[in-house]
Amino acid sequence: MTARLLLVDDEKIALRNLEHVLAKEGHQVTATQSGSHALDLLDSQPFDLVLTDMKMDKVDGMQLLRRCKAQHPDVEVIMITGFATLESAVAAMKEGAFHYIAKPFRLDEVRQTVAEALEKIRLKRENRALREQLDAYQGRVRVITRDGGMQKLLDMARQVAPTGCNVLITGESGTGKELFARSLHEFSGRPDGPFLAVNCGAFNEELLANELFGHEKGAFTGAVGKTGLLVAAHGGTLFLDEVTEMSPAMQVKLLRAIQEKEVLPVGGTRPAKVDVRFIAASNRNMKDWVAEGRFRQDLYFRLNVVNLHIPPLSQRREDIPLLAQHFLDRAAPVMGKPVHTISEDALALLKAYDFPGNVRELENIIERGVAICQGDTLEAAHLPDDLRDLTIRAFRRRDGRVIPLEEQERDYILWVLEEAHGNQTLAAQMLGIDRVSLWRKLKKYGEEKG
Repeated sequence: MTARLLLVDDEKIALRNLEHVLAKEGHQVTATQSGSHALDLLDSQPFDLVLTDMKMDKVDGMQLLRRCKAQHPDVEVIMITGFATLESAVAAMKEGAFHYIAKPFRLDEVRQTVAEALEKIRLKRENRALREQLDAYQGRVRVITRDGGMQKLLDMARQVAPTGCNVLITGESGTGKELFARSLHEFSGRPDGPFLAVNCGAFNEELLANELFGHEKGAFTGAVGKTGLLVAAHGGTLFLDEVTEMSPAMQVKLLRAIQEKEVLPVGGTRPAKVDVRFIAASNRNMKDWVAEGRFRQDLYFRLNVVNLHIPPLSQRREDIPLLAQHFLDRAAPVMGKPVHTISEDALALLKAYDFPGNVRELENIIERGVAICQGDTLEAAHLPDDLRDLTIRAFRRRDGRVIPLEEQERDYILWVLEEAHGNQTLAAQMLGIDRVSLWRKLKKYGEEKG
């Protein structure tokens, strides 16, 4: 990160040395021997970092530090002095100085300290940008994303939401299918109506029928009467999660309710008219289930008027920092922790991870990190061991199908080749095969250019 630096020191030689070294690093450097002039410069020009001598006439370094923190809180300040004492160092740090360097200083120490200060500034700005994006989601159901494909998916959801047509949401577990369903409801023509959700895989056939259709008083021994979700969702939306887990008999009953727009409770004689928008979701390949006879084709067509397929988190890695910050901001206040930042090393590990559990797994990882974090920054050390070691890589379906071994091998070989920066000899050594064998495999896959 190149930055705008303000150097303040009444010793001309020391100032010139600093100016020369830091300008050589590529920074835009402004230098002055006067603390008063430095105050004027701070008010008239933007700076990222101030390096100031402690002892100066009229306006000294501590006055400059206090003024800087009061009026320009985003500017970091490094104190430099030839009269270093523990008391003065503590006083400077209490006033908000980033660091304290004693004269005569070593140039390597100055470079390192400046680099660390600029890294802190960069992280603060990145976190502010993330929070500004997150603030845009406040007050409504939040599908948090900056991924282009997800944005198109959201645009489609907003277009179909007011139509009232049924929607089928597909995607791996943990990708946020229910959140998408709630977003559809909010943007629909019935946002004030109820939004009710049921996990079809959590009940056996009898219990699911009772949950969806309800029962009349006296329908069975001890029955006191129950309103089913289909009636309770009248005027709103019913979300059927994991709809493929329904039994064939329940599929028939649901199909009739959708077609006739009426519900007959267990033990009842008079059907009740219902006006419900159905949103169904599944982590299965629905077409395969229909082809195999495990899911009714007519029900599939009724539910799949519009299909929204949510990609796994590993295919939208640029969402990881945004989501991680969102989960951190949500978890820290609940746990009473002052954590508000994620370090660059931790973010790099998160972005490199495959997340077989998708967004739900990321949320759990961040919550765990916040729970054990003692400072204000979530570090790589607060992440799970297997993630830090990157020992887990996810095997997942592609376009709804299990990936054949040959494709897995091809992807792995290309990944190793990328890790070897295109060096085929090194890649062959890493793979444990000879270079000729690697060349043959690349030629077979159409990846050999020579």
